[in-house]
Amino acid sequence: MGAGVSKSSGSDGSGGGRECEAGGGGQLYVSLKMENFTPKGELIPHVYGAVPIVGSWDPSKALSMERESASMWELSFVVPPNHETLEFKFLLKPKYSSGLFVVEEGPSRVLKGGNLCGDARLANFKICSSPGAEDMLECKVIMKSDIVSPFDLAASWRAYKENFQPSTVRGMPDVTINSGPAAGFENGPSSALELDLEHYVVPSPVSHASSDSVYTANLAENPRSLSCNAISSISDGQSFRQSVSMQDFGASLTGRSAVQDTGIMVSDIPKFSYTTSMDESMSGVTFLPLQKQEGQKGLFVDRGVGSPRLVKSSSSSLLKLDSETKDMPAASGAVAAAAVADKMLGPKEVRRLAIVLVGLPARGKTFTAAKLTRYLRWLGHETKHFNVGKYRRLKHGVNQSPDFFRADNPEGIEARNEVAALAMEDMLSWMQEGGQVGVFDATNSTKERRNMLMRIAAGRCKIIFLETLCNDERIIERNIRLKIQQSPDYSEEPDFDAGVRDFRARLRNYEKAYEPVEEGSYIKMIDMVSGHGGQIQINNISGYLPGRIVFFLVNTHLTPRPILLTRHGESRDNVRGRIGGDTALSEAGELYRNKLAKFVEKRLKSERTASIWTSTLQRTILTAGPIVGFPKIQWRALDEINAGVCDGMTYEEIKRNMPDEYGSRKKDKLRYRYPRGESYLDVIQRLEPVIIELERQRGPVVVVSHQAVLRALYGYFADKPLKEIPYIEVPLHTIIEIQMGVSGVQEKRYKLMD
Repeated sequence: MGAGVSKSSGSDGSGGGRECEAGGGGQLYVSLKMENFTPKGELIPHVYGAVPIVGSWDPSKALSMERESASMWELSFVVPPNHETLEFKFLLKPKYSSGLFVVEEGPSRVLKGGNLCGDARLANFKICSSPGAEDMLECKVIMKSDIVSPFDLAASWRAYKENFQPSTVRGMPDVTINSGPAAGFENGPSSALELDLEHYVVPSPVSHASSDSVYTANLAENPRSLSCNAISSISDGQSFRQSVSMQDFGASLTGRSAVQDTGIMVSDIPKFSYTTSMDESMSGVTFLPLQKQEGQKGLFVDRGVGSPRLVKSSSSSLLKLDSETKDMPAASGAVAAAAVADKMLGPKEVRRLAIVLVGLPARGKTFTAAKLTRYLRWLGHETKHFNVGKYRRLKHGVNQSPDFFRADNPEGIEARNEVAALAMEDMLSWMQEGGQVGVFDATNSTKERRNMLMRIAAGRCKIIFLETLCNDERIIERNIRLKIQQSPDYSEEPDFDAGVRDFRARLRNYEKAYEPVEEGSYIKMIDMVSGHGGQIQINNISGYLPGRIVFFLVNTHLTPRPILLTRHGESRDNVRGRIGGDTALSEAGELYRNKLAKFVEKRLKSERTASIWTSTLQRTILTAGPIVGFPKIQWRALDEINAGVCDGMTYEEIKRNMPDEYGSRKKDKLRYRYPRGESYLDVIQRLEPVIIELERQRGPVVVVSHQAVLRALYGYFADKPLKEIPYIEVPLHTIIEIQMGVSGVQEKRYKLMD
C-alpha cells in the first residue's frame, strides 16, 4: 500500500513490551483500537491527552472512538514521524455531553516514533454498577502505525478502511426491489414524520428553478440595441416603454437590409464553407424515440488543472491553435479534441451554430429552446437564448390585436420581420465576441421569413431549423391556457376567456400562412412533447454538437414529474471530516435513512412508476435501503468525485501535507483535478447520461448521491453558470424536489433533521 515502514503493537494482558523506535520520513498514521468493549449505557470510549493527539487533558474535549463492530472501537490520527513524546489515556463518557466520565486505571500511555512505549497492558475501567459496588472492565488495546509519503498516505488510509470496515453492501445486484420493510427498520418516534410534509419545507436559494411565476421567454437574452428604460420593464410583464425609434433598429443592421429584401429564395443563398464527409452526414433520416441506453459511461477527458508536480518537458512540441480554437468550451472534451484534429486534417466541426425554432404558437417552442439552452450551457458551450417575442413586446408593446399577425397585413409583417432581423443581428454580434450556440426562438412560420434569416447569417454561422409539430389537441389547449396565464402579452387582460379568444384568433392567422420546413438543415420534432411515441426527422445534420442536440431532443418531453435529490445520510467519514472513502452511516445517518423512507412513502404514495437511484458506494445504498416498493438502481456515474491520492484525508491534512494541491484547488475549484482523481468538469461529463435519462423518465425519480454530484445535477436544473457549481449549497439530511413540467422547473426543499 505504499508504506515505507509498518509497525504494530498489541496488548492481551500477558505483559511484555517493546523498545521505542523512531520513524523517519513521510507522515505517520496511527490507529488506536479498543477490543472487547460493550457500551455501558451512554458511555463510549474516548481518547484525551497531549498535542497533537487531542491537545488537552480536559475530558470534555476528548476525541470519541468510532464503532467498527459490536465490540471493536477505533480512532485514527496523523502525526509527524519525528514527533515529540505523546501522552494519552482512554476514558469512557457520553458522546454528546461532558457529564459523568471514567478514566482508565494506571499511568498515562506514551507514544514515541509510532510505538507504545513501556509495558503493554489492558485498558482497565472501574465502573460503579450499584451503590457501594464497583466492576472492573478490561479491554484489549491494539495500536497500528504506518509511515507513508504524502502521495501514498491516502491509499494507505483507504486500504485500512477496506480491511477494517468491509462494505456491508458488496455483492448487491445493480437493480433491486424490496416489497417489504428492511430488517431493523425503525417505526418508532425517533424516525417518525409529521403528517404534513410542508412542516419540513425550508427556503430555497434564489434561482430560476425556485420560481413558479417566471415566464420562460423572459429568461431569454435581453435585446442589446434597446434602451435600459425599455429593458427594465420586461421581467415584470407590465407595459413596455417604446423609447427606441425605427432608425435605431435600422442602424443596428449591417450589410444588406434583411427587412427590405424579404423575397429571397432558397436557391439564392450562398453555400456555407463547411466541409462534411458522407459517412458523417445524416440526410433524410427518421428517428423514433430512443430506448434506455444500458451501461452508458461518460468519457474522462483530461481538461482539469491537474497536479503542479507534473511539469511538461521543455523539449515537448506544442500544437498552436488559432483564436477560435482557444475559445472552445472548457467542458466539451470531444469538441476540444475535434479542434486539435481540425488543425491537422481540416475543419469538420462548425464553431458557430444557430438553432432556429419553427412552429405555430402553443407548440412548446420556447420551453424546448430554454431546455436546450440549459443543457448546452451545462456541458460548457457558450449558449444564449434569443426570443423574438421579447423584442416585439419591447418595440411594439403588449397590446397587439390578432390583425397584427395576419399574413395579409404588410405593416404587421414588416414590423415582425424588423424585430426578427434585429434579434438575429444581436445573436451574430454575440457570436463574433465568442458565443458558440445561439437559440433563436420565434414562429418563423413562413419560407420567406426563414430565407431572410439565412441571408443574414450567410457566411457568419450555420443554421439548423428546429421545427416543433404537435397534433394533440389536449396539449395545445393546455399550452394556450398556460400562455394566457403567464405571457406578458396578456398581463393587462383581466378577462381570462377574452384572452383565450384573442390568442385563438392570433393562432388562426398563423395557421393560414404556415409553411413546414423543407429547406436547409433541419430537425423536425413531431408529437414529441407528450413523451408517448412521436418521432424526430432530421436532414443534413452532421458533427459532434448537432449530434448531441439531436440525442438530447429525442429524449426530452413535457410530462410533469418530480425529481428528488438528496445526499446520503451522515457517514462516519463525514463525522471525521474526511473526504471520499466508503464508510457506513453514523448514528445520525441511520436516523435520516429511516426518515427519508417515511418521506418517500408519503410523498410518492400515489405513484406507481417511481424509481430510486443510488451510487455504488455503500453510504448511498444503505441510505436508500429502507425505501420499499420501488426499484433501486445503482449508477457508477453517481459516485462521489474521485479525490485520487487525497481520498480519506481531511482538508486540513491536504493543506498541511500538499500545499500546492490545496492552493490549486482553492484557485480554480471547477477545473482543479485531484492527483489521480477527477475535477468538477470530469464529474459533469460523466453525468451526461444521467441527465439524459432523467429527461427521458416520465415518472418520479429519487436520486441518493453525494455532494459534488448533486451540485452538478442541481446546477443543470437551476441553470447555474459552471463556475458556480462547486459552491452550490447541498446540505446533509435535506431533500431538494425539482418539479419538471410544461411551466418549466420549480424547486422546493425539505429539511428532515438538523
